[in-house]
Amino acid sequence: MALQCYCGSGIFFDNCCQPYIKGVIAVPTAEALMRSRYSAYAVHDAHYLWQTTAPKERRHHSKAAILKWAKSNRWLKLEVLNATETTVEFKAYYFDNLLHAQVHHEKSAFIKEGGSWYYVNGEY
Repeated sequence: MALQCYCGSGIFFDNCCQPYIKGVIAVPTAEALMRSRYSAYAVHDAHYLWQTTAPKERRHHSKAAILKWAKSNRWLKLEVLNATETTVEFKAYYFDNLLHAQVHHEKSAFIKEGGSWYYVNGEY
């Protein structure tokens, strides 16, 4: 049974974010990367999240911490508020480990290096 993509695109996951997460096709835009990263949180793919973090920023993140945070939340919905070539403002809705409703509101910055898009950082 095909699932709708976690990113809220309305497309099935296996035709939307999954090919990016599995490395089958390159991510074409910063917004597509942000959406696929949200989906990666939902499917607990810490390797993809770490790999799509800008190489200069990776030292601030560990796969173990990413996986712990991804698994401790139940991801509900992504809302993209604004996107430019290198930024994406979004709200990610989720239940935390105590089942309290949460909203993560962020304006993320992205960079394209060597033909690949990377997450740099975010303003909350």
